[in-house]
Amino acid sequence: MERDTYKQGRYAAARSAKSGRGQEHKGKHSPLTVRSPALQSAERRQKKPPEPPVKRSFWQELLAEPAESKKRRERNEKVSYAVEGKVAPQIPVRRKLPPLKRGVEATPAREPVSRGGGARSWRKNGPSFAENIAERLQVERQRGRQRVQEPDFEPVQVMSKEEQQKLRELEMSLSRTPGKVDSVLLVVVLGLVCIGLIMVYSASSFISAHESATGDPSTYFQRQVISGFFGIIAMLVTARIDYRYWRRFSLVALAVALPLLVLVLFFGTNAYGASRWFRIGNSFSFQPSELTKLALALYIADWLARKGNQVSSFLYGLTPFVILVGLILGLVLLENDMGTAIVIAGLATVMFFTAGANIIQFLLAMVGGILIFMTQAFKGYRLYRLLGFLNPFQNVTSINLQLYQSLLALGSGGFLGLGLGESRQKTGYLPFPHIDSIFAIVGEELGFVGAALIIILFLCLAFRGFRLARRTQDMYGALLATGITTWLILQAAVNIGATSAFIPYTGVPLPFISFGGTSLVISLAAVGILLNISRYIRQPEDPALSRQTITRTFKRKV
Repeated sequence: MERDTYKQGRYAAARSAKSGRGQEHKGKHSPLTVRSPALQSAERRQKKPPEPPVKRSFWQELLAEPAESKKRRERNEKVSYAVEGKVAPQIPVRRKLPPLKRGVEATPAREPVSRGGGARSWRKNGPSFAENIAERLQVERQRGRQRVQEPDFEPVQVMSKEEQQKLRELEMSLSRTPGKVDSVLLVVVLGLVCIGLIMVYSASSFISAHESATGDPSTYFQRQVISGFFGIIAMLVTARIDYRYWRRFSLVALAVALPLLVLVLFFGTNAYGASRWFRIGNSFSFQPSELTKLALALYIADWLARKGNQVSSFLYGLTPFVILVGLILGLVLLENDMGTAIVIAGLATVMFFTAGANIIQFLLAMVGGILIFMTQAFKGYRLYRLLGFLNPFQNVTSINLQLYQSLLALGSGGFLGLGLGESRQKTGYLPFPHIDSIFAIVGEELGFVGAALIIILFLCLAFRGFRLARRTQDMYGALLATGITTWLILQAAVNIGATSAFIPYTGVPLPFISFGGTSLVISLAAVGILLNISRYIRQPEDPALSRQTITRTFKRKV
């Protein structure tokens, strides 16, 4: 339909050019704008008053034909009507041959037959029959070339920018029929949450019994159950809301998260040399950096999707991206939270690269970011952690205490572990056994099998999340799925890598496993958005990411 509209516009412009119109433009024809049929149909539906519903009695509703069977019957009737041959075949219009030149006979004349029965030769005064046919074919070819040849004028604009903006708004307002959620992703996340609840109770029982006034070993477990309950509700709510509507609130979410990062520096609770939490009563706390991860993923996905091809430019793509992400990272680093800063930088960088960033500019920005992180890594306690990472079995009572006890817990677990609840390192030897070091308790109690199971579940989460991003039809959904999946997987990799001495020790919770109400609720809400994206996957032949990649690759080759 768009191709026919485009051809009609070109021929209309060509006719106007031949008729002499548009001479005031000095040979350049003004673009011909065409209205979108979808917008015209929507405007007609708005002007037309809705028809009143037909009231039927109870017996009419009961005896009425179901809608599905009615559609099936109408479809079968259409098919049978076409098969029986009742559709009138379209007769192709034959072209008329051009008239012959003057002085040329239409048919060759024959000499009269002699009485002896011999036929004389063709007439010599005119062209032969074969020459007439060849001349006609040559004239037809020339006229066909003149008819097919495209007029020399600039291509017309199919729709104006205002029409395109209205069409995008109409697309956002149209209702879509959701399908089923990704059941594999849902089972994986619920499995991680269940394992986390069990391990929080096991890892925090000793500390909870000694810290609480009543000696209850399930204090932290009860708080985690409450957080998990609200997290499940948040996941169900976000899984029901169309993910496209979050574009309207992405800027509002970021505008709420940034002031909270500033306020927590002055009014937050200072614990272990870091000011990261707002204390709510005696039992609950709120960490603004966890909300910032989700708000940043929503905003960057919307911002990059609106930029389009301008993402690869330095002025409109790289510069505002560096300013925004740099501001957030600076506020997080002021809280002495290097691990969260690494996660935020990672998710923003992966989303920017996925949107089609210029490779050279991207590498230069990466080098600059790594240099800035290195300058912060060699300050204060981070320098001691880096030195402890280089020599993990020295200074085991001071700077390497947590790393050494984590390795001892992982090593003592063996293949099957000591048994659930039988950890020795959680009894005062390993700091934060229910938060940052919970993976070490998993390895000690459940052994290599339990640790491998958690890693496999996170790998399944990564596969399903990036698979959703690969199959999403719109760019916003693809970037949002990429950002959320990168955030969860990168945070899990940092926690597991720090516990097992693959990277320098840094304190970030293990998603869905570690104790922490804010982290669990926000992570489950983000998973709900992923589940909603999976409800609109229809296995497209031309997904958003491959379409943009192929288009830009073709332009670069040209």
